[in-house]
Amino acid sequence: MPQHFDGFDDEQWDEFKWEAHLNEVERKSEQLRKFIASDPKGNIPRWLTLLQESQNEDDAFEAYVEEELLMDEAYFPEDEDDWEDEDEDFDDEDFLFGLDEFSSLDDDEFDDFDAGDEWKSLSDDYVYSDYAELESLDIYLDAKDLAVDILRLTEAFHPKHQTKEFQEFVDEVLKIGAKIAGGHSFGFEQDYIGANIAYSKKALHCANHSLELLQGFKKKGLFYKKLYIELHAQLFELRNDIGIYIQELRDQFHLGLE
Repeated sequence: MPQHFDGFDDEQWDEFKWEAHLNEVERKSEQLRKFIASDPKGNIPRWLTLLQESQNEDDAFEAYVEEELLMDEAYFPEDEDDWEDEDEDFDDEDFLFGLDEFSSLDDDEFDDFDAGDEWKSLSDDYVYSDYAELESLDIYLDAKDLAVDILRLTEAFHPKHQTKEFQEFVDEVLKIGAKIAGGHSFGFEQDYIGANIAYSKKALHCANHSLELLQGFKKKGLFYKKLYIELHAQLFELRNDIGIYIQELRDQFHLGLE
């Protein structure tokens, strides 16, 4: 995500303005996914392709998150002047040309850290600050653990059980971590924390939708009782923790207005 563009207008954006923009970003990025997808009809979920191409479930999840961030990043220009043209038609070829530039960056360049301040990412005092690494954020780690568990579960499932609803469930669970990562990439400074909140609200929506789908599987007997209880408890706790996290971000935003 862009880290260094100036404001979009004279008024500071709150979570609601960011959320409206993110809705438009998601609409455009969905069109882009269909344009570049090897399976344009959507019969093969992207997470399944990444799982098959990766060495393990952890790598598949990381690849999924990185791909989600890159898709969104195409619609967050770094320069303020570019926002004036955001309503113009998007040139897919220009984006594909620029994608190679992102792929050449290493993890350190994405984190945008000053080497002298990396120690701060290890301190709890800096968890909700721009010094904190994503991997130090408990809510992200919990989302990642759940996503990896679900990916492992899919490999044990017979293909006949991997219905569209099940594939949607897996996708929604993976999106929880991706949305948290998207918010974290904007950081916790006053000008951008609204974007962090908006992304986290989308993570909460994914968690709620995942719970609804999981409860539907209970009626169909898709999971053994013990496994269902474990998954439900894990997802339910994560959903609640995201709600708390959002409130903490809001408190930090309002504190900066005082």
